[in-house]
Amino acid sequence: MSFVAPERFSNPIGGMRRHFTSLAVIAGAFIAPAPALAQTEATPSKSLILGERLVYDVKFGPIKVGRASMEVLGIEEVRGHQAWHTRFVVTGGTLFFRVNDVLESWIDVETFSSLRFRQQLSEGSRDRLYEYEIFPERSTYQEKGKPEKPSVVRPLDDGSFLYFLRTVAIEEGASYEFPRYFIPDRNPVRLEVLGRDTVDVPAGRFDALVVRPVIKAKGVFSQDGRAQVWISNDADHVLLQMTSHLKIGSISLHLRSRAVRDSADATATRSP
Repeated sequence: MSFVAPERFSNPIGGMRRHFTSLAVIAGAFIAPAPALAQTEATPSKSLILGERLVYDVKFGPIKVGRASMEVLGIEEVRGHQAWHTRFVVTGGTLFFRVNDVLESWIDVETFSSLRFRQQLSEGSRDRLYEYEIFPERSTYQEKGKPEKPSVVRPLDDGSFLYFLRTVAIEEGASYEFPRYFIPDRNPVRLEVLGRDTVDVPAGRFDALVVRPVIKAKGVFSQDGRAQVWISNDADHVLLQMTSHLKIGSISLHLRSRAVRDSADATATRSP
């Protein structure tokens, strides 16, 4: 995970990848308002939707540069715990530069805490793999091949933050502060619910809540980036659209489709 702005305009796709994967942390951090601290410890009341797949167009300015997807693959066992396995993929690029990045999360179905996080980053000729085991029971995490480090209570990673958003209530006009990212020095994430809007994306027209995320770092979600996120104003809180303005141009993503695969008969139906 990175919040570093692109160093030069010649690599816009690499910058887009760094900022877009950061979206998982920010968009998922809509939780109880800071004054009601007790609510931040509550376990979400809804389950994830097994077989759900969301697909997005990714644009750099007016140019479509790639596609992203989010999917709930199933329930697996991790160290004796039942866990949702989710996958977040970004692919795209130009004639001279390609990106193919995958973020996978394993989320405890009982406590909605992260148990495992895997990040495969492929940029041009560079490939990097980050693997973390996360231990909520003792508030620590361990990157593969390194010693354990302190974490936080009920930790969440990039992918699980994004799904956590969809299980809790947010209110128009409220401000939120969330300290549950599993690497402590990345906390807290601040969010402001700016109001309601009607947004048109390839998947259709939606009533949406507009949220402004701000994080203590440079990049797409810094105060200067003026990032905004649109989520559906309903019980599902589907991520519909994101925009951010940087010195090198604007970055955006737009929901193209939402489908749910029925595990019983392997069919897929598009949601309204």
